Amino acid sequence: MTTLRTQTTIDRPAQEVWDVVSDAGNISAWFPAIATSSASGDSRHCELADGTPIEEEIVTNDPQLRRFQYRITGGLPVESHLGTVDVLEDGEEALVLYSTEITPDSLAETLGPAIEEGLTGLKRYCEQ
Repeated sequence: MTTLRTQTTIDRPAQEVWDVVSDAGNISAWFPAIATSSASGDSRHCELADGTPIEEEIVTNDPQLRRFQYRITGGLPVESHLGTVDVLEDGEEALVLYSTEITPDSLAETLGPAIEEGLTGLKRYCEQ
């Protein structure tokens, strides 16, 4: 299993950033690799820019901890996956930590850059 982690600081209050992250069905608004997205209950469906469908299980959407966790359950050849986005207060800004545990390890080469682009997209979306 490979663990990836990246972080960014966003010049917005943590609660505002959390409101964006916790809106599971709206991830396509800020994550560049995702063309469309929707969520219902504990499920999220995304379609990548290349047309690949991704099915996800929402594991945690905790407003007190400002923690969002999900598992990829279909669409990519994953054996196991857990993505975690934590939104922390950092003065008047938000510190966002995005970590992913994934097997097989070879998927880390694709997911790592995508997650970094996702955080860049979140920063751009929140600061506009």
